[in-house]
Amino acid sequence: MTPLVVGVVLFAAVTHASWNAITHRIKDELACLSLVGAGRTLSGAVLACLAPLPAPAVWPYLIASILLHIGYQVALMRSFRLGDFGQVYPIARGVAPLLVTLFAVFVLGEHLGGANAAGVAVVILGIVGLALWGIRDRTSQPSGPAVAMAAATGVMIAVYTVVDGVGVREAGAALGYIAWLMILDGLAIPAYAAATQRRALMPRLRPVLVPGLVGGALSVLSYGLVLWAQTRAPLAPVAVLREFSVIAGAAIAAFFFKERFGAPRIAAATLMVAGIALMLGTT
Repeated sequence: MTPLVVGVVLFAAVTHASWNAITHRIKDELACLSLVGAGRTLSGAVLACLAPLPAPAVWPYLIASILLHIGYQVALMRSFRLGDFGQVYPIARGVAPLLVTLFAVFVLGEHLGGANAAGVAVVILGIVGLALWGIRDRTSQPSGPAVAMAAATGVMIAVYTVVDGVGVREAGAALGYIAWLMILDGLAIPAYAAATQRRALMPRLRPVLVPGLVGGALSVLSYGLVLWAQTRAPLAPVAVLREFSVIAGAAIAAFFFKERFGAPRIAAATLMVAGIALMLGTT
Protein backbone atom coordinates (compact mmCIF):
# COMPACT_ATOMS: atom_id res chain seq x y z
CA MET A 1 0.00 0.00 0.00
CA THR A 2 1.25 3.48 -0.81
CA PRO A 3 1.60 6.17 1.87
CA LEU A 4 -1.15 8.17 0.13
CA VAL A 5 -3.69 5.33 0.39
CA VAL A 6 -2.72 4.67 4.01
CA GLY A 7 -3.06 8.35 4.90
CA VAL A 8 -6.45 8.64 3.20
CA VAL A 9 -7.83 5.57 4.99
CA LEU A 10 -6.52 6.74 8.38
CA PHE A 11 -8.15 10.14 7.86
CA ALA A 12 -11.37 8.35 6.92
CA ALA A 13 -11.12 6.32 10.13
CA VAL A 14 -10.88 9.44 12.30
CA THR A 15 -13.78 11.00 10.41
CA HIS A 16 -15.83 7.85 10.91
CA ALA A 17 -15.20 7.80 14.65
CA SER A 18 -16.15 11.47 14.80
CA TRP A 19 -19.56 11.06 13.21
CA ASN A 20 -20.28 8.03 15.39
CA ALA A 21 -19.41 10.07 18.47
CA ILE A 22 -21.64 12.94 17.34
CA THR A 23 -24.63 10.65 16.82
CA HIS A 24 -23.92 8.84 20.09
CA ARG A 25 -24.99 12.03 21.88
CA ILE A 26 -28.41 12.03 20.17
CA LYS A 27 -30.76 10.00 22.36
CA ASP A 28 -33.69 9.96 19.92
CA GLU A 29 -32.74 7.05 17.65
CA LEU A 30 -35.24 7.75 14.86
CA ALA A 31 -34.43 11.46 14.76
CA CYS A 32 -30.72 10.65 14.65
CA LEU A 33 -30.99 8.16 11.78
CA SER A 34 -33.34 10.46 9.86
CA LEU A 35 -30.98 13.42 10.03
CA VAL A 36 -27.89 11.36 9.25
CA GLY A 37 -29.76 9.98 6.25
CA ALA A 38 -30.78 13.46 5.12
CA GLY A 39 -27.18 14.62 5.42
CA ARG A 40 -26.05 11.70 3.29
CA THR A 41 -28.66 12.32 0.62
CA LEU A 42 -27.83 16.03 0.37
CA SER A 43 -24.09 15.33 0.18
CA GLY A 44 -24.64 12.54 -2.35
CA ALA A 45 -26.76 14.82 -4.53
CA VAL A 46 -23.90 17.32 -4.72
CA LEU A 47 -21.46 14.55 -5.71
CA ALA A 48 -23.89 13.17 -8.32
CA CYS A 49 -23.68 16.47 -10.19
CA LEU A 50 -19.96 15.84 -10.67
CA ALA A 51 -20.06 12.18 -11.76
CA PRO A 52 -21.68 9.99 -14.44
CA LEU A 53 -24.62 7.70 -13.65
CA PRO A 54 -23.42 4.18 -12.68
CA ALA A 55 -23.75 1.49 -15.37
CA PRO A 56 -26.74 -0.92 -15.17
CA ALA A 57 -24.46 -3.80 -14.12
CA VAL A 58 -23.51 -1.89 -10.97
CA TRP A 59 -27.04 -1.34 -9.62
CA PRO A 60 -27.45 -4.81 -8.03
CA TYR A 61 -24.41 -4.01 -5.88
CA LEU A 62 -25.86 -0.63 -4.99
CA ILE A 63 -29.25 -2.06 -4.01
CA ALA A 64 -27.70 -4.82 -1.88
CA SER A 65 -25.39 -2.29 -0.23
CA ILE A 66 -28.25 0.09 0.56
CA LEU A 67 -30.19 -2.64 2.36
CA LEU A 68 -27.09 -3.64 4.33
CA HIS A 69 -26.31 -0.03 5.25
CA ILE A 70 -29.83 0.49 6.58
CA GLY A 71 -29.51 -2.60 8.75
CA TYR A 72 -26.08 -1.43 9.91
CA GLN A 73 -27.35 1.99 10.95
CA VAL A 74 -30.23 0.54 12.94
CA ALA A 75 -27.99 -2.02 14.67
CA LEU A 76 -25.32 0.59 15.43
CA MET A 77 -27.72 3.06 17.01
CA ARG A 78 -29.38 0.28 19.01
CA SER A 79 -25.99 -0.91 20.32
CA PHE A 80 -25.21 2.66 21.42
CA ARG A 81 -28.45 2.70 23.41
CA LEU A 82 -27.60 -0.61 25.09
CA GLY A 83 -23.94 -0.06 26.03
CA ASP A 84 -21.10 2.46 26.47
CA PHE A 85 -19.67 3.96 23.28
CA GLY A 86 -16.13 2.92 24.28
CA GLN A 87 -17.20 -0.72 24.68
CA VAL A 88 -19.66 -1.44 21.89
CA TYR A 89 -17.75 0.51 19.22
CA PRO A 90 -14.58 -1.67 19.36
CA ILE A 91 -16.71 -4.82 19.23
CA ALA A 92 -18.61 -3.62 16.17
CA ARG A 93 -15.48 -2.49 14.39
CA GLY A 94 -13.37 -5.46 15.53
CA VAL A 95 -15.56 -8.17 14.01
CA ALA A 96 -15.56 -6.64 10.52
CA PRO A 97 -11.88 -6.67 9.41
CA LEU A 98 -11.37 -10.32 10.32
CA LEU A 99 -14.41 -11.39 8.29
CA VAL A 100 -13.47 -9.14 5.35
CA THR A 101 -9.91 -10.49 5.30
CA LEU A 102 -11.06 -14.11 5.30
CA PHE A 103 -13.55 -13.44 2.49
CA ALA A 104 -11.10 -11.41 0.40
CA VAL A 105 -8.40 -14.08 0.59
CA PHE A 106 -10.44 -17.28 0.34
CA VAL A 107 -13.35 -16.17 -1.88
CA LEU A 108 -12.10 -13.22 -3.94
CA GLY A 109 -8.62 -14.71 -4.20
CA GLU A 110 -6.75 -11.57 -3.17
CA HIS A 111 -3.08 -12.18 -2.44
CA LEU A 112 -1.44 -10.50 0.54
CA GLY A 113 2.33 -10.20 0.48
CA GLY A 114 4.38 -11.05 3.55
CA ALA A 115 4.50 -7.53 4.99
CA ASN A 116 0.83 -6.85 4.23
CA ALA A 117 -0.28 -10.16 5.74
CA ALA A 118 1.77 -9.55 8.88
CA GLY A 119 0.47 -6.00 9.19
CA VAL A 120 -3.14 -7.12 8.79
CA ALA A 121 -2.66 -9.80 11.45
CA VAL A 122 -1.07 -7.39 13.94
CA VAL A 123 -3.79 -4.75 13.49
CA ILE A 124 -6.57 -7.34 13.87
CA LEU A 125 -4.86 -8.62 17.03
CA GLY A 126 -4.93 -5.11 18.48
CA ILE A 127 -8.58 -4.56 17.58
CA VAL A 128 -9.75 -7.92 18.93
CA GLY A 129 -7.75 -7.41 22.13
CA LEU A 130 -9.36 -4.02 22.63
CA ALA A 131 -12.83 -5.45 22.06
CA LEU A 132 -12.23 -8.28 24.54
CA TRP A 133 -10.93 -5.85 27.15
CA GLY A 134 -14.09 -3.77 26.73
CA ILE A 135 -16.25 -6.83 27.38
CA ARG A 136 -14.29 -7.84 30.49
CA ASP A 137 -14.04 -4.37 32.03
CA ARG A 138 -15.70 -5.03 35.38
CA THR A 139 -16.31 -1.38 36.19
CA SER A 140 -18.90 -1.14 33.41
CA GLN A 141 -19.93 -4.56 32.13
CA PRO A 142 -21.91 -4.42 28.86
CA SER A 143 -25.11 -6.45 28.70
CA GLY A 144 -25.54 -9.52 26.54
CA PRO A 145 -27.89 -7.68 24.16
CA ALA A 146 -25.34 -4.86 23.78
CA VAL A 147 -22.57 -7.31 22.84
CA ALA A 148 -24.86 -9.22 20.48
CA MET A 149 -26.04 -6.05 18.74
CA ALA A 150 -22.48 -4.76 18.42
CA ALA A 151 -21.37 -8.09 16.91
CA ALA A 152 -24.31 -8.03 14.48
CA THR A 153 -23.24 -4.53 13.48
CA GLY A 154 -19.76 -5.86 12.75
CA VAL A 155 -21.11 -8.62 10.52
CA MET A 156 -23.11 -6.08 8.51
CA ILE A 157 -20.03 -3.87 8.17
CA ALA A 158 -18.07 -6.83 6.80
CA VAL A 159 -20.73 -7.77 4.26
CA TYR A 160 -21.34 -4.26 2.93
CA THR A 161 -17.58 -3.66 2.77
CA VAL A 162 -17.17 -6.66 0.46
CA VAL A 163 -20.24 -5.76 -1.63
CA ASP A 164 -19.09 -2.17 -2.07
CA GLY A 165 -15.48 -3.19 -2.68
CA VAL A 166 -16.56 -5.33 -5.62
CA GLY A 167 -19.22 -2.86 -6.77
CA VAL A 168 -16.98 0.21 -6.85
CA ARG A 169 -14.39 -1.67 -8.90
CA GLU A 170 -17.08 -2.77 -11.35
CA ALA A 171 -18.27 0.83 -11.60
CA GLY A 172 -14.88 2.12 -12.67
CA ALA A 173 -15.77 5.68 -11.58
CA ALA A 174 -15.81 5.62 -7.78
CA LEU A 175 -17.46 9.03 -7.42
CA GLY A 176 -20.66 8.01 -9.23
CA TYR A 177 -21.00 4.85 -7.13
CA ILE A 178 -20.43 6.79 -3.91
CA ALA A 179 -22.91 9.51 -4.88
CA TRP A 180 -25.82 7.20 -5.69
CA LEU A 181 -25.14 4.92 -2.76
CA MET A 182 -25.42 7.89 -0.41
CA ILE A 183 -28.46 9.40 -2.14
CA LEU A 184 -30.52 6.21 -1.98
CA ASP A 185 -29.20 4.97 1.35
CA GLY A 186 -29.94 8.32 2.93
CA LEU A 187 -33.55 8.45 1.72
CA ALA A 188 -34.79 5.23 3.29
CA ILE A 189 -35.03 6.04 6.99
CA PRO A 190 -36.16 9.69 6.61
CA ALA A 191 -38.95 8.45 4.31
CA TYR A 192 -39.98 5.85 6.89
CA ALA A 193 -39.90 8.45 9.67
CA ALA A 194 -41.98 10.93 7.67
CA ALA A 195 -44.57 8.27 6.83
CA THR A 196 -44.95 6.99 10.38
CA GLN A 197 -44.46 10.14 12.46
CA ARG A 198 -45.88 12.84 10.19
CA ARG A 199 -46.41 16.07 12.17
CA ALA A 200 -44.72 14.64 15.24
CA LEU A 201 -41.40 14.28 13.38
CA MET A 202 -40.32 17.92 13.05
CA PRO A 203 -40.40 18.68 16.81
CA ARG A 204 -38.14 15.66 17.32
CA LEU A 205 -35.70 16.79 14.62
CA ARG A 206 -35.27 20.46 15.57
CA PRO A 207 -33.20 19.99 18.77
CA VAL A 208 -30.63 17.78 17.01
CA LEU A 209 -30.79 19.19 13.48
CA VAL A 210 -27.21 20.45 13.21
CA PRO A 211 -25.34 17.48 14.75
CA GLY A 212 -27.47 15.02 12.79
CA LEU A 213 -26.83 16.66 9.42
CA VAL A 214 -23.13 17.13 10.21
CA GLY A 215 -22.91 13.46 11.15
CA GLY A 216 -24.44 12.50 7.81
CA ALA A 217 -22.03 14.67 5.84
CA LEU A 218 -19.04 13.28 7.74
CA SER A 219 -20.22 9.73 7.08
CA VAL A 220 -20.24 10.45 3.33
CA LEU A 221 -16.71 11.83 3.48
CA SER A 222 -15.46 8.91 5.54
CA TYR A 223 -16.94 6.11 3.47
CA GLY A 224 -16.28 7.85 0.16
CA LEU A 225 -12.57 7.95 0.95
CA VAL A 226 -12.61 4.26 1.87
CA LEU A 227 -14.32 3.32 -1.40
CA TRP A 228 -11.76 5.33 -3.34
CA ALA A 229 -8.97 3.49 -1.50
CA GLN A 230 -10.55 0.14 -2.40
CA THR A 231 -9.98 0.98 -6.06
CA ARG A 232 -6.28 1.56 -5.36
CA ALA A 233 -5.39 -1.29 -2.97
CA PRO A 234 -6.49 -4.83 -1.97
CA LEU A 235 -9.71 -5.05 -0.01
CA ALA A 236 -8.35 -6.64 3.19
CA PRO A 237 -5.66 -4.06 4.11
CA VAL A 238 -8.05 -1.17 3.45
CA ALA A 239 -10.75 -2.75 5.61
CA VAL A 240 -8.26 -3.37 8.40
CA LEU A 241 -6.72 0.11 8.29
CA ARG A 242 -10.18 1.63 8.45
CA GLU A 243 -10.53 0.13 11.91
CA PHE A 244 -8.06 2.65 13.25
CA SER A 245 -11.38 4.34 13.99
CA VAL A 246 -11.48 2.08 17.07
CA ILE A 247 -8.53 3.93 18.59
CA ALA A 248 -9.89 7.29 17.45
CA GLY A 249 -13.25 6.37 18.97
CA ALA A 250 -11.61 5.37 22.25
CA ALA A 251 -9.75 8.68 22.39
CA ILE A 252 -12.98 10.59 21.70
CA ALA A 253 -14.79 8.57 24.38
CA ALA A 254 -12.05 9.36 26.90
CA PHE A 255 -11.79 13.06 26.09
CA PHE A 256 -15.44 14.01 25.55
CA PHE A 257 -17.43 11.32 27.39
CA LYS A 258 -14.94 10.86 30.28
CA GLU A 259 -14.72 7.11 29.64
CA ARG A 260 -11.48 5.46 30.79
CA PHE A 261 -8.78 5.04 28.11
CA GLY A 262 -6.44 2.75 30.02
CA ALA A 263 -3.31 0.71 29.32
CA PRO A 264 -5.09 -1.91 27.14
CA ARG A 265 -6.13 0.77 24.67
CA ILE A 266 -2.59 2.15 24.63
CA ALA A 267 -1.32 -1.38 23.90
CA ALA A 268 -3.90 -1.81 21.13
CA ALA A 269 -2.90 1.52 19.60
CA THR A 270 0.76 0.45 19.67
CA LEU A 271 -0.07 -2.81 17.89
CA MET A 272 -2.06 -0.95 15.26
CA VAL A 273 0.78 1.48 14.60
CA ALA A 274 3.17 -1.47 14.25
CA GLY A 275 0.78 -3.14 11.83
CA ILE A 276 0.47 0.03 9.76
CA ALA A 277 4.27 0.26 9.60
CA LEU A 278 4.43 -3.31 8.32
CA MET A 279 1.84 -2.57 5.63
CA LEU A 280 3.93 0.39 4.54
CA GLY A 281 6.95 -1.89 4.31
CA THR A 282 8.81 -0.10 7.11
CA THR A 283 10.18 -1.28 10.43
